[in-house]
Amino acid sequence: MDTGVTAFMILSVSLVMLMTPGLAFFYGGLACKRNILGVMMQTFVSLGITTIMWVGIGYSLCFSGGEGGIIGNLDWAFLKGIAFDSMYSGNGKFPTYIFIAYQMMFAIITPALITGAFVNRITFKAYLIFLVIWQLFVYYPFVHMIWGGGILAQWGVLDFAGGIVVHATAGFAALASVIYVGKRRGKPSPPNSIPLVAIGTALLWFGWYGFNAGSELDLNGITTLAFLNTDIAASFAAITWLIIEWSREGKPKFVGLLTGAVAGLATITPAAGYVPVWAAIIIGISAGALCYLAVQLKNRLGWDDALDVWGVHGMGGVFGTILLGVFASTAVNTQAGLLEGDYMFFMKEIVAVIIAAAYGFFFTYLMLALINFITPVKVSEEDELAGLDYSMHREKAYDEGAL
Repeated sequence: MDTGVTAFMILSVSLVMLMTPGLAFFYGGLACKRNILGVMMQTFVSLGITTIMWVGIGYSLCFSGGEGGIIGNLDWAFLKGIAFDSMYSGNGKFPTYIFIAYQMMFAIITPALITGAFVNRITFKAYLIFLVIWQLFVYYPFVHMIWGGGILAQWGVLDFAGGIVVHATAGFAALASVIYVGKRRGKPSPPNSIPLVAIGTALLWFGWYGFNAGSELDLNGITTLAFLNTDIAASFAAITWLIIEWSREGKPKFVGLLTGAVAGLATITPAAGYVPVWAAIIIGISAGALCYLAVQLKNRLGWDDALDVWGVHGMGGVFGTILLGVFASTAVNTQAGLLEGDYMFFMKEIVAVIIAAAYGFFFTYLMLALINFITPVKVSEEDELAGLDYSMHREKAYDEGAL
């Protein structure tokens, strides 16, 4: 055991775990005051449900067997046959249990990303069913195909920390959800607490260092490159978004600055350990501009993606994967991109992210239609107007009588 790498990976697991509460605060602050707890609970409940699934069958389906295929097998169900002191087979430097926990944190936050799109429109029972089925049929297969030795990995597709596996699949699933449930019945409300959004952004940004740098699964130059690239892209994207919004609306908006940072974080994710620092700057600027335009397009088309999951995460994952195909460099890692003459790798990245986005969208829409036969997916008009905090959970975020 390499104690330094082991300690770093334990820290990375902890950082990625922190991203789920961070996401809950981010979404909770953006939601209206009648739906703060509803969206936060949808995020937090994934910590419990997904952990149960991951230990039971998720890790096994993602990482055991099925070489060159779409999904693994159940050889490691309930972690059967994995000794507590066995070492991670990738490099033998830290225990397998840490790798299991690290990947579990990715599984927890990915479906939680989707919840921001359909704030105050989906029943909690339907969401729990959604949470289980979506992981089984969308998240697990793409983890296996790209990170578990499956068909896309063998084809040569790369995704350093989840541009395809996490952001493209979740972002386009969010878009399908929005189209299925339709627009909110009441007038959309402004964020209830921008300071809470800022706290959530800070936790996400902080946790993203474990998300990206930890994905090297080692301590070396690429680890530090991914760490620095993560911060650079987020910073350049935040300022780019701020400048564009300021020039268009005449005022610098704090929510825009925060949203731009998250867009940069999502966009650099697939490329963090494969591109040089100068490319991370370009990716950050591109993220701020392109994700801003995606959100404007969403507004023009009338898609009621309440918290811009598609524009920020979905399109961020797509843009980041394509830019990985452009800027990947053998000067920092083993893969060349389009600028270094590898046209085929560039095309593979485009094909893979299109497949992930399309499958995430169409399967999610079909799944919601099927869930609706079991239990109503969309809340009643009465419950929606009253807010899900009280109608679904009989709780309120704030005691208004004490304010």
